[in-house]
Amino acid sequence: MQRRTLLRGVGGAALATAVPQAVRADEVVEVDLRLVIAVDVSRSIDEDEARLQRQGYLEALADRRVLDAMTGGPLRRIAIAYVEWAGTHYQRTVIDWSLIDSAPAAADFAGKLDASPFTSQSWTAVGAALAYAATKFDEPLFRSARKVIDVSGDGKTNNGPPAELVRDELVKRGIVINGLPILSDRPNFGRPPEADLDVYYEEKVIGGPGAFMVVAKGFEDFGRAIRNKMTREIS
Repeated sequence: MQRRTLLRGVGGAALATAVPQAVRADEVVEVDLRLVIAVDVSRSIDEDEARLQRQGYLEALADRRVLDAMTGGPLRRIAIAYVEWAGTHYQRTVIDWSLIDSAPAAADFAGKLDASPFTSQSWTAVGAALAYAATKFDEPLFRSARKVIDVSGDGKTNNGPPAELVRDELVKRGIVINGLPILSDRPNFGRPPEADLDVYYEEKVIGGPGAFMVVAKGFEDFGRAIRNKMTREIS
């Protein structure tokens, strides 16, 4: 939240540090897609699982199919922001809007992600995560016809507003929400595993024209799932 406040308070000068030097602070760049990656870091995800989750994104950013999708549109470039979330008290922008127009740009983004420390927080607030991710589209660095939130997680909302209410409001604003539920067979803080998490994401989380989800069957399957998902949603 501190990062969000800083960006809004100081304006263009701070925003200029979050994007490649080729983009001026006073320039609005047209891109094929603005994609907010929203990643669950609630305490149900342990350190090993968090590592597998982040490694999946690092591999996706180096995958030829994903790179071809990112540079295959009419403008041959997209913008990505990476946020992490847990309960209503915790959403943060790990990497702000970055222009991805080449393999080196994707590698630079991946390097920043790899160097970012992992933080785990309590509760699972999918609705609050969607609301926070949507605020990124209000920032005036990039412009695109397509606005997509890519949300992944291993649990249902147990804190904050119902995900479906937030989802419906964002869809009215022209935002598409795609999902990546992570199915697990292990208990969650003593509770049975949420075997129907894919149904929850289908009914309560994803929305908008062409919205879809890709299911990861455990954290070991996350890398495959996110590569397939990013290729599809960017294309």
